[in-house]
Formats: sequence, C-alpha cells, structure tokens
Amino acid sequence: MSTTPSTSSSPVAGQGRVAVTGSSGKLGRAVVHHLRKQGRQVVCLDRLLPTADAGEFVAVDLTDYGQVVEAISGGVDEHAGAVEAVVHLAAVPAPGLTTNAATFANNSAATYNVFAAARAVGIRRVVWASSETVLGLPFETPPPYAPVDEECPPRPESTYSLNKVLEEEMARQFCRWDPGLTMVGLRFSNVMDPQDYEAFPSFDADPSLRSWNLWGYIDARDGAQAVERALAYDRPGMEVFVIANADTVMGRSSADLMREVFPGVELRKALEEHETLLSIDKARRLLGYEPAHSWRDHVRPSDTP
Repeated sequence: MSTTPSTSSSPVAGQGRVAVTGSSGKLGRAVVHHLRKQGRQVVCLDRLLPTADAGEFVAVDLTDYGQVVEAISGGVDEHAGAVEAVVHLAAVPAPGLTTNAATFANNSAATYNVFAAARAVGIRRVVWASSETVLGLPFETPPPYAPVDEECPPRPESTYSLNKVLEEEMARQFCRWDPGLTMVGLRFSNVMDPQDYEAFPSFDADPSLRSWNLWGYIDARDGAQAVERALAYDRPGMEVFVIANADTVMGRSSADLMREVFPGVELRKALEEHETLLSIDKARRLLGYEPAHSWRDHVRPSDTP
C-alpha cells in the first residue's frame, strides 16, 4: 500500500550546501542519499566514518562548540566552504542505550551547540530530529485521544524524551531571540529500512507488543523526504511536525486495535483501515509531506495475517 507523492516532489533540488549531523545513522544514511540525489551538496558530520557513497565527510564531536562552528562555517581545510542549512540528526538515539545522565549530557550539549553555532555563523535554516516520544511514549498511560497530533501536550516519560522536549523549547527561544531563523523539528516515529519489514506480520499475534507507540513507524526513505520538505519550509520561527508513515505496522485495522488495547481513548476521526494513529495531517498540510512507502509493499499479501 503505497501513496504517490505530490507532483512537487523535489522542493530543494539543486539548492545550496547542507550539513547533516548523524550522517552514519539509519535515518542519516537515508537523508544523505536522498538529498544528494535531489542535487544538494552535502557535508556529513559525525564521529563515525560514513558509508562509501556518502561523499564529503568531517569527523566532528558535536559536544565541542568550537568544532561545530568550524565545521559549518567553512573553516575546515580541504572542504568546500560554509553551509546554508543544517540537518541535525545526531544523538544517543533512544532511551536505555547508556546511562540517563550520559544520554542527557551528550544530546543536550550537541543540540545546543548546533543551534547556537548555526545562529552565530548566520545560518538561517535548521531542521532537527525531535521524536515521537514527546507524545507520551511508551503509552503505558494511554494517550488523551487518537490519532495523537502536535496539539497533544508534551509528556516525556524518559530522560531521552525529556531532552527532546527541551530541544523544542530551546528552538522556540532561539527563534524568539532571532525572528529571522527557521527551525523545524521533526518528531520521527520508529525508523525502519525495507529489510526490517519481514518481521512485521508477526506483530499481529500480540497487539500489545507494538502498542507502545500506537503501532507507528517511519520508512527511512519517507523520513528523508520529510527532511527535504522541511528544508524548503519558508516560514520564520519554530515549528514541529509528527512524521510517521500513513499506515501502522499491523495487519489488523486501526479501529480494532484501539478498541482492544485502548478502549477508553477517544477517536477524533473515522479511521481508514490501517490509518496511522500518529497524525501526519499537519505535515501533509504545511510541508506537502506524503509517504511514498509502506511495509505492505515488501511483504507479500499472502504473508499478511
């Protein structure tokens, strides 16, 4: 079940030079590939060496402000110069991978340094990875309604998520200080590559296994599309968007899943059969985002329960 993207599928093609932090990560690799395919010059910033086809790379410790300034301002020898936009994806990517204090120390410092350095060197456009976790994941306490959207008050349930909420507030204040900035936070759902989809049909055996994020996911390629469109977003100020795929990870209908697992939660719209419960209506409306991929394109219908 794939959805054809809108005809305006390349809003940033051929424009400017962009830095991508976290370029060696799952989403970062997809973003770099996509932006280069669209005609962008990309400089990859990471601690880890990128894949062979990633192109230009600078090893940077984002917790060191001076290194960030040098990397995005054109101060590194043998590189082509300053960048016009920053895509900030680098982070300890989930709760529980290291200690809470280490997660917070790394992620908060890296994001502050990217935001502050971009402003200091005159970069006017920053896109960064916020997270679905700010919506209240894992939903051990049910969401107030579904599909959940950007109007749902932040409810961090982990140190990782708390930091994402603080990043959004940090961006809001940077834009208040400097009204010419455009800062777009993308609340990505659980990132998946096509090779991950083989396991999806097994999820139907126990709906509770994936209820922690309302059965959401984001194909890395659609995550990259969202980054592309966020780079083209031309309204000054801070804005956030939920970014998920148009469907759930389940073969069962979304309405049935909600009735079984979250029976007391208000449904604010009539749901299509497999419609995402992480609302992407705002991203569709303001970014022109439209998912073009689904796990159902990779798993034969006969394999789907």
